Amino acid sequence: MALLVWIIAGIVALVVLIFVYYFNRFATLSNRIENSLSQIDVQLKRRADLIPNLLESVKGYMKHEKTIIKSVTDARKALISARGLPEKVKADQKLEGFLGKLFALAEAYPDLKASTNFLELQRELATTEDRIAYARQYYNDSILSYNDLCRTMPGKTFAQLYGYQAKEHLKITEAERKNVKVSFE
Repeated sequence: MALLVWIIAGIVALVVLIFVYYFNRFATLSNRIENSLSQIDVQLKRRADLIPNLLESVKGYMKHEKTIIKSVTDARKALISARGLPEKVKADQKLEGFLGKLFALAEAYPDLKASTNFLELQRELATTEDRIAYARQYYNDSILSYNDLCRTMPGKTFAQLYGYQAKEHLKITEAERKNVKVSFE
């Protein structure tokens, strides 16, 4: 009789440990996703903070190029005020497009291209772009781990039990999938 009590107690303890393990695993993966999304925000903020300095260094050289400078400024404001992942991704893409135009315009100004401040800011932005790409990759990797747990057994059962659902990866737009056209006209 005592042995039967110990066996039942052992089975109950094992079941409790399994429930606790899966609860903690989902909590950990959810926290990792939130952290990786925060890292994307940190890098987007870093880029947004660099842009005013970049624009100041460019303004003196491109006085008649006010439309591109205004576009970059407006896109930066939109990124800073964006709420929610889809809105941030859209604002970020718009800002990237205008920054590309700004750097393309800078090619027409040899003095600007040779400016130490401009070159350093351009280098900082390139480094930040790499960090943003890494943060996005880390976010998607975290989503992959989480979704694998939500969609495989026995994790699927525990996901339903605890109310967790699969999440969406960050996706690129159709425009970003197109080949970049390089022209030396």
